Amino acid sequence: MDHQRKSVPRPDEALLASHMAGDESAMAQLIERHKIDLHRFLQRFLGSATAADDVFQETFLQVHLSASTFEQSRAFKPWLYTIAANKARDFHRKRRRRTMTSLSTPVGGDQSDGTLIDMLQGSPDTTSAASESIEESLRVKDVVDSLPDHHREIVLLSYFQRMSYSQIAETLQVPLGTVKSRLHAAVATFADRYRRAFPHSFKANSS
Repeated sequence: MDHQRKSVPRPDEALLASHMAGDESAMAQLIERHKIDLHRFLQRFLGSATAADDVFQETFLQVHLSASTFEQSRAFKPWLYTIAANKARDFHRKRRRRTMTSLSTPVGGDQSDGTLIDMLQGSPDTTSAASESIEESLRVKDVVDSLPDHHREIVLLSYFQRMSYSQIAETLQVPLGTVKSRLHAAVATFADRYRRAFPHSFKANSS
C-alpha cells in the first residue's frame, strides 16, 4: 500500500535549496505554489493587476538572485513577502501620483459597529443585501486605499494573507510589539477615516 500513497509536497525551503543545487523545476514549483496569494497581495497593495504582474516577476527574480543569502533556519514565506513588499514599495514610490483604485474588499451588508475587522470579514453573498454590500465594499476600498503605506500593508498581511504576528514581524522586519501597535493604529485610523468620510453610513448602521 505504501506505493499508493501520495507523495508529500516538499517544503518551500527544500525547493529553494533544490533550485540552488540546479533543479530547474524547483523554482517553477515555488512560483506555482505562491502565485495566487502573492499576486492577490500585490494587486491589493498596488491597486493594479498590471503592476502586480510586473512586481510579481521582479519578486521571483530577486528570490533567484538572493537565494544564496536565505537562511535555512528561516521560513520561506515571510522572506518571500519581505521581498515582495519591498518591491511593491519601490514601485509605489515611483507611481506615487497615480491613484490606487482596484483594492477589492468583500463586505457584509449588516455592519453594526463599523470596525475594520467586521468589514474585512463580512460577506457580500447575501442576495437581498447585494446592492448595499457592493456600495459598502467600495467605501471600505476607498478608505483602505487612503491609509498610509505602513498601515495598508499590515492590514493586507493580517486580514488578507492571514499571517500571524510573528510572520508579519519577520516579513516587515520589525519587532513583534511594533506589529501589534501598528495594526492597532491601522484599525483606529481606518475607523476614524471611515466615520469622517461616511458619517451617514455610521448613523444608519447604528440605528
